[in-house]
Amino acid sequence: MKKIKALFFALTAILLVAMPAFAQGGTAAVEPANNSVGLKAIAAGIGFAIAVFGGALGQSRVGAAAAEGAARNPGAANKIQTMMILALALIESLVLFALLVVFTLPSK
Repeated sequence: MKKIKALFFALTAILLVAMPAFAQGGTAAVEPANNSVGLKAIAAGIGFAIAVFGGALGQSRVGAAAAEGAARNPGAANKIQTMMILALALIESLVLFALLVVFTLPSK
């Protein structure tokens, strides 16, 4: 019997706390909901994942090519390293630009 009373009082307390939620009416009828914002966010996230994947593949190929070039011609290793760092910075800037697009696209 004590369990039933405790369950009853807990249920009553939950229903009383939930009452103000039912008093908040009227905003959905005045303004239609924009359901495309969530879809834009999902699409932006998938697009960013593709951009990161492409950037990672590009950076790995640049690193592999630089290591191979330095191994074939150790005298040009300094020039190869400089060009590699520049290429990696440009690839990373493209990924950061994609991140900027992800943050600005769903807000419109």
